[in-house]
Amino acid sequence: MTMTEKKHAIKPYPLGVHVEDGAIRFAYASGKKDCGILIYDRKSGKKTHRVPFRQEERMGNVYCKYLELEPENIGYQFYEGERTVPDLHAQGFLRKPAYGKIRKPSDRIAVFTNEDFDWEQDMHPMLPYEDSTCYCLHVRGFTMHASSQVTHRGTFAGVVEKLDYLQEIGVTTVEFQPVYEFDETPEKTVPKTSGELVAVAGEKNGEGKLPGYRVLNYWGYREGFYYAPKAAYAAGEDPAEEFRLMVKEFHKRKMEVILQFYFPRGMDAAEIGNILRFWVLSYHVDGFHLMGEGVPAQMLAGDPALSGTKLWHYSFDTEQLYDPAVKPEYRNLAEYRDDYLYTMRRFLKGDDNMLSGVLYEMRHIPANMGRIHYLSNYYGLTLMDMVSYDHKHNEANGEGNRDGNDYNCSWNCGEEGPSRRKKVQALRKKQLQNACCMLLLTQSTPLIFMGDEFGNSQQGNNNPYCQDNKITWLNWQDREKNAELLNFWKQMIAFRKAHPILHPVEELRILDSLSCGYPDLSYHGQNAWRPQTESYNRHVGIMYCGKYAKTPQGGEDSFLYVAMNMHWEPQKLAFPKLPKGMEWNLVLATEKAEDTLTVQEKEEQSREQTGIIAPRSIAVYEGVVMAASQDKEKKVSARSLKKKTDAAGER
Repeated sequence: MTMTEKKHAIKPYPLGVHVEDGAIRFAYASGKKDCGILIYDRKSGKKTHRVPFRQEERMGNVYCKYLELEPENIGYQFYEGERTVPDLHAQGFLRKPAYGKIRKPSDRIAVFTNEDFDWEQDMHPMLPYEDSTCYCLHVRGFTMHASSQVTHRGTFAGVVEKLDYLQEIGVTTVEFQPVYEFDETPEKTVPKTSGELVAVAGEKNGEGKLPGYRVLNYWGYREGFYYAPKAAYAAGEDPAEEFRLMVKEFHKRKMEVILQFYFPRGMDAAEIGNILRFWVLSYHVDGFHLMGEGVPAQMLAGDPALSGTKLWHYSFDTEQLYDPAVKPEYRNLAEYRDDYLYTMRRFLKGDDNMLSGVLYEMRHIPANMGRIHYLSNYYGLTLMDMVSYDHKHNEANGEGNRDGNDYNCSWNCGEEGPSRRKKVQALRKKQLQNACCMLLLTQSTPLIFMGDEFGNSQQGNNNPYCQDNKITWLNWQDREKNAELLNFWKQMIAFRKAHPILHPVEELRILDSLSCGYPDLSYHGQNAWRPQTESYNRHVGIMYCGKYAKTPQGGEDSFLYVAMNMHWEPQKLAFPKLPKGMEWNLVLATEKAEDTLTVQEKEEQSREQTGIIAPRSIAVYEGVVMAASQDKEKKVSARSLKKKTDAAGER
């Protein structure tokens, strides 16, 4: 292999290795004098040249050298003295390693990737937050289990094979746990005194290893090679092309790709901006969930080049970003935090003093940005485990069950772990449906963690950061086992989509701003228009007035009433009077029962209605036009209906 050094003016930025002016420019930041470039033959992997940097090629602590080489035929690394240093800006590496294999820095030989890709007419969907339903997944865990029945398990290609499923249930936006290249076998080990087993990669090895072995970094939340897609997540030998193909398939379905990026403290803010812009330009991704202590969130939010890219973070100060009189043309920012999770979980399990917080969380949409709300995520208990365990069970992590959050706001419904008791199973099923209703009837943007829609369990492990086995791999057999639950999720997602009053652009004001006789949002207790939010109450009625939202066809949306009772006893709720000629019709309920409404005898003239809401249940009603022939019949049968419903409530 022939190589020639080319004289050129020093150009320190951008750092990394790029083809320029008929040569390859190597820009490397180091405070060492003895440093340089190692060149390898790409085909054989053998080192062919050791090229030192000269001091005259240095500007500050950045060295810059131009070499005439054929990019497609070489691999490269840097060195400092006798230490080999991989290129942190590399876009790909020589040879795809087996997942979980321990690698030394010298094993990471960077290569040039093929930038030629036919995107055709690919466009960012740029879906508004109010029309989005998000889904968080781990590329490997999503399809690695044999039950996934995909050809390429645990890969980008495997995700593509499941796109029809995601689209079928109503998902519009997928959030990926880290897909950039990272070391899944870091130096961290479990103390030899722990007496626990340590999880390692792979189904066969998932039972663990003796203490003292390296702990697997399954999630990837550490500093990585931010410009390269993770090779172990590719089915073929070209991770970059496979990732692009995946994004392209998402966009064909008008679905979005959001990537998690973890930046530790000390990361250069300008470099973080370069990384994000690179992924938008080179891979057409639609947004990022910014994580870690090193995130310059405000700076990135103000970057004009990212104004069409979704950015999710714990918080943004929109008052500093936008003119109060001018709304952003595209709401790309979104708040992403746990407040909703803890409030709603506590309400679900029946804690007191929760109603005021629940009503706020269900209506809240921040000004000039979206909000991502969720009841479970990659950290913490899955929804199935939330109703199956009172306590975390992280023994398999090898840290004596000391890791993970102790505050899970969970309730096992009467028995810890899996249960054969029919009453426990029935209660868990109802609680899962209640959770589904809460999530999808909340007015900001919902996010589902993978598998929650069909009852995925992680065996009570709320911190499976080191588990690459059946604990974290989705068992797709649960899809058939819990088909009724999955169908309920599909029904609720479709119901939310069909009613724009449930997913408005801005937070509803609880005011009759249209002077139509009804506020956009109202709350109700045992008497209509009088919510009872005392600390001991766990039930409330929420009415949405469809006059404040337009359907895609241009008409008004429906009146909707959500009756929630998280008490362990039946509770009475009042239903407001609808416009003349309309009545409340039960649409769905998590407790199967016949008519749950009755006309109060003392208020028959106003037709205010009350309903007996079953324990720990949610029911949704819709205002429908009453048939003229039914109107008289309804009045005549009011008293008998009341007796029937009261009897059902007593049961």
